[in-house]
Amino acid sequence: MTQDTKTPSTQSSAQKLGRRGFLGVAAAGLAGVMIAPGVRLIEIAQAASADTPASQGASTKVRWGMLIDSGKCSSGCTDCVTACNTENGLSGGTRLTDSQWIRKIEIKEVRTGNTQSLPMMCQHCAEPPCVDVCPTGASFKRADGIVLVDKHICIGCRYCVMACPYKARSFVHEPLTNQKADVPRGMGTVEGCTLCVHKVDKGEMPACVSACSDAGHGAILFGDLNDPNSDISKRLAGYPSRQIREDLNLNTGVRYNGI
Repeated sequence: MTQDTKTPSTQSSAQKLGRRGFLGVAAAGLAGVMIAPGVRLIEIAQAASADTPASQGASTKVRWGMLIDSGKCSSGCTDCVTACNTENGLSGGTRLTDSQWIRKIEIKEVRTGNTQSLPMMCQHCAEPPCVDVCPTGASFKRADGIVLVDKHICIGCRYCVMACPYKARSFVHEPLTNQKADVPRGMGTVEGCTLCVHKVDKGEMPACVSACSDAGHGAILFGDLNDPNSDISKRLAGYPSRQIREDLNLNTGVRYNGI
């Protein structure tokens, strides 16, 4: 992969502060939005499900991530891609304008000629370039490390698309129909892997992880990188892993074994 040049950030301090204000309240919406005199959306959400994980918002105590074992990822297998398309209502087409949140890539070791097949998606960086260059704050990182796009304020400038070194973002060129209720999308906006945040907030696994496990491959491990007792943290502590383009020092949430 070649290194993309970062576009200088154009955000003011106020804009950056506003972006941080989104962290942890994505499920509740904008706290100041009035739907009736004296009634705010945030208050309705809190009253409806005060004890559910989703109502508590994202926490910095958790950092969600993935570990992908390249030795268990077979060339030609697209179970994770199919699951992502189905879960998020993506077309799965091959046109240049089709959205693709996860794709399989082939890498080759120059010295030995050995090839490996890997899934590539948003790497959910701790220091995401897409967030740095977004002029409206639409690209943001939740407190738990999941990088998302707020469709309401995305203006489709595609600065984030150019800034992402993983080519992990897509632009919606055409009107959309039959959308999934949990996965809002929209023409003229940018989108990418959300780690199936709508499932994670319910205590479920991302669709690609479940599909890989159900097929018996077990190539994708999902969990809390901040918890030393989680399966993913134990695996990372016991076996060497790599980050894609680790020279960029982005501290990605997606790691790879065997590359």
